[in-house]
Amino acid sequence: MNTADTLADWQARQQEVEARQHEVGVARPDQVVGRSGLQILQAMVAGELPRAPISRTLGFVIVDLAEGRAVFQGQPKFDHYNPLGTVHGGWIATLLDSAVGCAVHTLMEPGKTYTTLELKINYVKAITHKVPLVRAVGEVIHRGGRIATAEGRLVGADGTLYAHATTTCLIFEAQPPTKP
Repeated sequence: MNTADTLADWQARQQEVEARQHEVGVARPDQVVGRSGLQILQAMVAGELPRAPISRTLGFVIVDLAEGRAVFQGQPKFDHYNPLGTVHGGWIATLLDSAVGCAVHTLMEPGKTYTTLELKINYVKAITHKVPLVRAVGEVIHRGGRIATAEGRLVGADGTLYAHATTTCLIFEAQPPTKP
């Protein structure tokens, strides 16, 4: 598939997902209890649970999920620029952190959760608003009882690698919802 076709497919997928996601916020405990991490994320993509506020603020969305894998997509904008005239590394890091963290999230059983212990980013090529879309693809490397690791790559529709990342996450029991 050529770059134009890949870009068209990516744009169509983003429009499809965003058309279902009308609510922005944080899911209530009663909406997620008894669901696996993958089921929670799938419900967000389907528009059954609210999408995270950060995704609207920074202009990115989950476009694909599978066990041990999460794909986020975003459009670099001038609003994301640093003083050097390129997209800020924090925007790139947030996209990659979301992809690798959610890849781990897809492997959480009901009642389990995780937090990031470490995130390492390698920036290999600057991004400007002239890059129409980028995808952060996160994949789990290892999932143990207490620790999970994942890696991610931020790429353009033409296959250009802009950054890559690794993460280490701590897995633990989710706190049961508290009664008011």
